[in-house]
Amino acid sequence: MKYEVIIFDADETLFDFRKSESVAFGNTMLEFNIEYDENHHLKIYSDINTAIWKEFEDGLITQEELKVERFKRLSGKLNVELDEIEFSKSYMKHLSNASFLYDNSANLVESLHKDYKLSIITNGLKDVQDNRIRKSSIAKYFEDIVISEEVRVAKPDPRIFELALNNINCTDKSKVLVVGDSLTSDMQGGINFGIDTCWFNPNRIENKTEIKPIYEITNLMELIQVLER
Repeated sequence: MKYEVIIFDADETLFDFRKSESVAFGNTMLEFNIEYDENHHLKIYSDINTAIWKEFEDGLITQEELKVERFKRLSGKLNVELDEIEFSKSYMKHLSNASFLYDNSANLVESLHKDYKLSIITNGLKDVQDNRIRKSSIAKYFEDIVISEEVRVAKPDPRIFELALNNINCTDKSKVLVVGDSLTSDMQGGINFGIDTCWFNPNRIENKTEIKPIYEITNLMELIQVLER
């Protein structure tokens, strides 16, 4: 068996974050009595949120700052007055209660945990991910769950991978595979740390970057075939 440890990303790999985001954002807009058009408003917010998390990956903003800054940008884009701090608190409350797994996630990790040590590393906020992931139905299959805000370091920084392996007493990086949907976070992080990488690419996005994962899968269950090679 080539690998003994599998490190998973959480959102958009095992968990359907887009669905969680949609539910949480819609509930927050309604809570603040803002006339809500999902097709219009959610797209604007999602684009802002994606961009600001990329800024975080690049070290341009802290996680504490982004909690509110994304809603400042939303307020300006929509030309609507918001109490960004209160809006942020409400959104994170709703998001923490919106945990949705992809169809194959539970079957996959239940099957793998019998033969592999499983871990999660997520670039997320503690108050949100603690509830969504640590209290999820699949949490019991993981030896450890590392949340970036808790440990004050995030993917693609190799230190978060080192911390994750230390937590499960793994010292042989050649026995570790990281699986995730983000080229710039999960795959680059794995490369930076010197472990093998598997890109989960369900939408078959063309990779136009210099980042070259070792494996690529479009369905979670294809990971089993990768592990059997």
